[in-house]
Amino acid sequence: MRQRFLLLSASMGAGHDAVAGELAERLRSRGHTVRTEDVLALLPSGVGAALRAGYRGVVRRVPGLYGWVYAAFLAPGPERPERAPDGQRGPGGPELTGGVVVPRPGSAPLAALAERPLTALVDRWQPDAVVSTFHLSAQVTGRLRERGTLRVPSVVTVVDFAVHRGWLHPGNDVYLCLTEEAARTAEAATGGTAEATGPVVPARFAGAAEGGGDPGHWRAEFERLAPGRPVVLLSAGAWGVGSGLPGTARELAARGFCPVLLCGRDERLRRRASGLPGVVALGWTEDVEHLMAAAHALVDNAAGQTAAQALAAGLPVVGYRPLPGHGAAGLRAMTDAGVSELARDRRELALVLGRVTEPGPVRERRVALGRDLFRADAARRITELTLAGVRAP
Repeated sequence: MRQRFLLLSASMGAGHDAVAGELAERLRSRGHTVRTEDVLALLPSGVGAALRAGYRGVVRRVPGLYGWVYAAFLAPGPERPERAPDGQRGPGGPELTGGVVVPRPGSAPLAALAERPLTALVDRWQPDAVVSTFHLSAQVTGRLRERGTLRVPSVVTVVDFAVHRGWLHPGNDVYLCLTEEAARTAEAATGGTAEATGPVVPARFAGAAEGGGDPGHWRAEFERLAPGRPVVLLSAGAWGVGSGLPGTARELAARGFCPVLLCGRDERLRRRASGLPGVVALGWTEDVEHLMAAAHALVDNAAGQTAAQALAAGLPVVGYRPLPGHGAAGLRAMTDAGVSELARDRRELALVLGRVTEPGPVRERRVALGRDLFRADAARRITELTLAGVRAP
């Protein structure tokens, strides 16, 4: 049965759009009709652009401030001591027994601004389900679904390893999460349904690691630049964001690795790093799967889509100097799941990389645990759930 799906993403970096794009491709390959919308474009004129620019500026220039914003608005759990009756659930937090609850600000006022535009879009386009890959859109759909204004199922595809409050609203029908722990968190917080389907990553990443395509040109280039050295990718996301990236690359080169700094669309960072001895600095590239197939490990600071792609490609992930907020929380969640290890300083980073780049049981176990996350096809589950007529709890 052919269905119509409305996907809600957000142009915040590239990860949310990448997941939405892959879901759209899978759904279309099954004969369904798909429309993708940027939830920021549903906000009043200028608000979405200001939100994106403000977020980008803060994480690049004053990441500590973003850490505070995350703790105040998104991180689970209470902030200030206020007594609640035993067993009462705090706003956005876990059930507390004799504990404290905190009325903290959330994203509801911002979500309210997108309600009318989304309702009008749904009325015009008549989808069979709405699928969110960004937390703000999950708030919008949850609010509308809870009130009965949105009459079709709302599925939330969570792209973060650590599920923060922004993703969670009891009005949504079902949550598709990266890990079992994330699914348990979503269920406990919303009282609804959640399941672990794993990351949404194009099949070409696993295919390249298994010999598909041709990563030979990357291997030849790295062998020419740093013969015999393990190749370590340093991820900075689409915006080239991170703390001390050139210094980390320089240190890894001095310790016998071939560091490849992925600068995203930050040309200034690429130019700065290009002059460092023993360091390869790359701008935006569409050939990431073959690049990963030619590498030995990924150093990551955000636990985002690049980390998920690395796990699909059989590339061990090491967390280092995480971005405050969702980056730090995500890398801790990855470490708890056994698919990554968090290095506390440069010495420990070199030691961990030495273990996971060396062929043997340590590397094999890390690769196997990462691939075990990919449990189900999220697009297939979306169609199954929609046909089953899931309803909000």
